Amino acid sequence: MKKWVIYTIAMAIVLGLPLVSQADPESDRKAFQDYFKNRFPNTAFDEFINGVYAIDAPSREQWEALEEFPPYEIAISQGEEFFKKKFANGKTLGDCFPGGGKGVADQYPYFDTKRGEVITLEIAINECLKANGEQTLKPNKGTIANVEAYMAFTTRGKKINEKIPNDPRAVDAYEKGKQFFYARRGQLNMSCAHCHVDNAGNKIRADILSPALGHVSHFPVYRTAWDEVGTLHRRFSGCNEQVRAKAFESQSPEYRNLEFFLTYMSNGLTWNGPGVRK
Repeated sequence: MKKWVIYTIAMAIVLGLPLVSQADPESDRKAFQDYFKNRFPNTAFDEFINGVYAIDAPSREQWEALEEFPPYEIAISQGEEFFKKKFANGKTLGDCFPGGGKGVADQYPYFDTKRGEVITLEIAINECLKANGEQTLKPNKGTIANVEAYMAFTTRGKKINEKIPNDPRAVDAYEKGKQFFYARRGQLNMSCAHCHVDNAGNKIRADILSPALGHVSHFPVYRTAWDEVGTLHRRFSGCNEQVRAKAFESQSPEYRNLEFFLTYMSNGLTWNGPGVRK
């Protein structure tokens, strides 16, 4: 049996989670969400989109002060400008998406049954640029993060409703994302779940670890540590590096599958990006 499966079972026993089968995502989701509801009984389910600010009052006060003059507003404005800028052929990014591209960020990530892989918003943006003879954008920060910030902003308030098609490749992508989340890695031999499930709400140095539930809802984010807006995959890489593991490339299958899994785990919550975090 693979180590990540052993870890998942052990964690379920210790934390009182129901044991779930490998290929039953909906049971996984229910157990995942019930765990956080029980761990933080005074936190309303809808509040988990706010990360650590949903579970710690002092942190929330600081966050609310930042939100009075959101540091990501410039990114939204610059993202909108790029989004509406005409290509050499007269088209725009909006022409590649339904409804002109407003309010469609909730459709990503998704599993493309024709291509047999998870497609993220960043991939869709760059494929649109390439198809129209434009230069693609560099990953993680800068223009790509700004465009995602604008598209996320126009999608605020929609429900997360990730779907797993009836396709064994889609289930496999979900399972690989789940495996990544629970697998130990790096010199510190830690998994994503060690911090954001087992120790959610506990302190690591001066910071409180956020619950994994709702993590995807507020990206891209302006982090004070970055002093700019960055993408979800940039954060994945940072977490890998913090446990002294080699990070994967942005938009790698590993990170796309992880995003697919985490998005499904957050079904029922609300998209509220872009956000601001430490």
